[in-house]
Amino acid sequence: MTLISEPEKDYELIDSGEGEKLERYGNIILARPDPQAIWPKTIPEEWKKAMAVFSGPDKGKWREKTKLPASWLIDFGGMSFNIRLSAFKHTGIFPEHKPSWSWISERVNKRQISVLNLFGYTGGATLAAAKAGAKVAHVDGSKVAISSAKENAKVSGLDKKPIRWILDDALTFVKREVRRGSKYDGIIMDPPSYGHGPKGEMWQIEKSLPELIGACREILSVKPTFFLINGYASGYSAISYGNLLAGYFKDKEIETGELTIRENSGRLLPAGIFGRWNT
Repeated sequence: MTLISEPEKDYELIDSGEGEKLERYGNIILARPDPQAIWPKTIPEEWKKAMAVFSGPDKGKWREKTKLPASWLIDFGGMSFNIRLSAFKHTGIFPEHKPSWSWISERVNKRQISVLNLFGYTGGATLAAAKAGAKVAHVDGSKVAISSAKENAKVSGLDKKPIRWILDDALTFVKREVRRGSKYDGIIMDPPSYGHGPKGEMWQIEKSLPELIGACREILSVKPTFFLINGYASGYSAISYGNLLAGYFKDKEIETGELTIRENSGRLLPAGIFGRWNT
């Protein structure tokens, strides 16, 4: 299955190739690395319009050709987001997740189910679930990410929705919820390959993810609604995620596939993988 994020008024993938992608966020054009883009660029002349370029490996730096604001607002996927040039080439949203936000909204369908979003970053999935009517627990190990997610909730008009903002290590939090007997109807996660929690907790996807999935199974409600894993930098195939979910949820029909962004030329840029089930 291939999920496609289509261009919108405030976001488009202009071109890609030769290890880079050229994107427009609002009226600001950015160029940044993308190792999937191994093909030739389609419109080389357009790259001269980039207002900031990220150079170096993942932890490199931005070079601004034009002085840019510290942040600027865009509308995307039916919500609003503050865009920033940050370390690790990030901008504050993952555009490829837009189809997943729609999928989550359909699963919630205006019912106030309880949803857990792990590694919630700047809140795209959290806001989609809350907007659709869910109660959401948003967990991230970064104080900066949670602050950005709160800002996005406010500018999206969703700051009064029932969202709990939790600074914690994902696995530590879920294990605590198991002991508490907490239950969730839907679980979302976007685990990194490696990282550290706010208290230095080590995350290594090959060891930590199976343990996390197993613990999450213990906090699902009697009649759960959905389970979704997104991924990008893990190096795994979508089939790996599917096999992992099938190992823990033998009674569920698992869907897997690629997350992509449609370029202006119509070409698709691979941007991640997913595994999911719903009832």
